[in-house]
Amino acid sequence: MDAQGRGRGENIDPADQWVLNPNTGEYELRLSPSAPQSPIPAPRGPRNTGAGNPRARSASPDQAPERPGRASPERGTPGRDVPPQRRRRGAPEEPPGRRGRKPAKSRKAKKVLLWTSGTVAFLVLATGVGGYLYLEHLNDNITSVSDDGASTGGFKKDQAINILLIGTDKRTGAGNEGYGDKGSEGHADTTILLHVSKDRSNATALSIPRDLIVDIPDCPTQQEDGSEKVIPGSIGARFNTSLGQSGRTPSCTMRTVTELTGIKPDNFMVADFNAVKTLTSAVGGVEVCLGKDINDPDSHLNLPKGTHRIEGEQALAFVRTRHSVGLGGDLSRIELQQQFLSSLMRELKSNDTLTSPSKMIKLAEAGTEALTVDSQLNSINKLKDLGMELGKLNVKNLTFTTIPVVDNPAEKIKATVVLDESKAPEVFDLIRNDVSFTEVKQQQKKEKAAVAARLKGEKAPASEVRVRILNGGAPAGSAQSTLSWLQVDQGVGKSENAGNAPAELAKTTLEYAPDQADQARRLAEILGLSGSAMKPGESVTNSQGLPAMTLTLGKDFKGAGVPLTPPDKAPDDIKKSTADKVVCAE
Repeated sequence: MDAQGRGRGENIDPADQWVLNPNTGEYELRLSPSAPQSPIPAPRGPRNTGAGNPRARSASPDQAPERPGRASPERGTPGRDVPPQRRRRGAPEEPPGRRGRKPAKSRKAKKVLLWTSGTVAFLVLATGVGGYLYLEHLNDNITSVSDDGASTGGFKKDQAINILLIGTDKRTGAGNEGYGDKGSEGHADTTILLHVSKDRSNATALSIPRDLIVDIPDCPTQQEDGSEKVIPGSIGARFNTSLGQSGRTPSCTMRTVTELTGIKPDNFMVADFNAVKTLTSAVGGVEVCLGKDINDPDSHLNLPKGTHRIEGEQALAFVRTRHSVGLGGDLSRIELQQQFLSSLMRELKSNDTLTSPSKMIKLAEAGTEALTVDSQLNSINKLKDLGMELGKLNVKNLTFTTIPVVDNPAEKIKATVVLDESKAPEVFDLIRNDVSFTEVKQQQKKEKAAVAARLKGEKAPASEVRVRILNGGAPAGSAQSTLSWLQVDQGVGKSENAGNAPAELAKTTLEYAPDQADQARRLAEILGLSGSAMKPGESVTNSQGLPAMTLTLGKDFKGAGVPLTPPDKAPDDIKKSTADKVVCAE
């Protein structure tokens, strides 16, 4: 279609208006020849979703008003598109060597935005530079629901990140009538706890089986009219009923995960069946490998052995199939989904995706339409910040694993599973202590060695150790019981109970001055502390006016005399895979 036709407001693909600027390495919106280039299209007006609608997007304070001088379509002309810029007749062409020059790979890698969510919610949003410039336009697409105080208050850039990614089986959208439970509000059908390390060098995607028996706690939940209602908990319930049933919202799934793992998520993301279909189509399909022929009448997947590129309805059938793979249960389906997500990650990180403005914009549109987030993550700017953090990951250091489980011994016909108490606690500890499931860069190894070195050196006699003990999140009475144990059983007589700490800590710490290092090493040996728990700093004055160390008992404290040395590597018998490896489903 010619430029005049476009100027009359006829529909065009928005991707056609974005071009790569070879001087900056960024995608820009081409306006008319007489207008300047603008990095962001004019945002659409907010949707009227109705007061109290739980899917209504919260008003975003980050949404910027239209700035003076910013080019935008004429007011009062809905649907009007701006024609792309063309070279003026007779104007010189760009010099050879600059036309079509691609930005450096490192530049693209740093700017790619990646937001992922459960087999469904994991597939949320992946954009590059073009998507970054397109964010304000997408703000109105996002819907949010209250976190009901179940989160940490939102992720922080200088800390490890824990995102709860939920895929539901709720029937929404055309063509989905045959999926899920009829009349259901949707279950937590596919759930992944995504942990991103503090240094962003690695991440762990922990799948939670939907048929795992858990205790669902009472859930304070915001209602449509703004009031709060406490949804009663359930003892010995399937994990997937933590969402949708009895009025439970994603915040209740978040509370259940905290109760189960001891890890409090920072945020949650939720999506339904449509996310798989629309996002795989937007990226041009995802390549998967089958080690055998599969014909599953339940999921409608019918593919021969070999490698296939799937999208849309076929992609949804792939992640839903279970009867034709492995042992035919949900655990086998989880492995299939992990393979699918690994392939999707590789596709999103590929040059074919990162250098295609058309794919980027289709992904951004599809992703934000499919995404529901918590109230702490309810604007494009917040999603962009999260995406920038997640975009630092290398797929070879993204590990997929599943909570270790065993068949429910209370059942004759095995339909549910329970925690494998010999393995699951260690997996939870690894994540809580920010331990990678993969080998990371040499720099991280050097840092670990430096921390471990704090334990090496001379140790003062226990009788010379002077320490004040604070309770910073441990069970009530822990400071006093530790004091008694140290004085009576360990000979640390110069110790005292200093009451509660000013703030709670996730981990127990021992702060000491440089000239107290020998005392710190002795106390760490007695308590079973790791080098990471030792914090070189300053001494404090005890009740006798003498310098002392500070021992703050955190939420990880398990009792006087119980060692607090965290695991430093994943056990070899934990089944896992990394996103850079191609695995064929059997």
